Amino acid sequence: MACGFGSGLSPFAPGTAGTLFAWATYPLLQGWMGGTELLAFLLLCYVIGIAAVQRTGQDLGVTDHGSIVWDEIVPFWLVLFFCPGGGVWQALAFLVFRFFDIVKPQPARFFDEKVKNGFGVMADDLVAGAYTVLVLVLAQHAWSRFAT
Repeated sequence: MACGFGSGLSPFAPGTAGTLFAWATYPLLQGWMGGTELLAFLLLCYVIGIAAVQRTGQDLGVTDHGSIVWDEIVPFWLVLFFCPGGGVWQALAFLVFRFFDIVKPQPARFFDEKVKNGFGVMADDLVAGAYTVLVLVLAQHAWSRFAT
């Protein structure tokens, strides 16, 4: 699970591969559950993910091993939950999320550098997801004002 059902084993950019896995699988989740159930499922995935990432990091000997991508998957599912409809918005969400995941603005950097456990690994990407949702909200607001 922590390795994104194999997506984190990509030899090139495993974090991006994990995020692409999240994007590809989100329609299945969305079609299977309503909004409240989906949010509850994502919370459960996040909490279980903390333990799974912690254990996998211990087993691999590296807290945030590159193959661990559950920390990208769950927050990006959450981003897609709040994303305006349409492929263009989702593509923008993907690019913005990857940017924030790589750059790690505060407090994501704090979690990445100082909290060396499953919670820290998951939290820095949750922050990246929150920044992504903020950018999407601002972009949608700007677009709606521009379009009228």
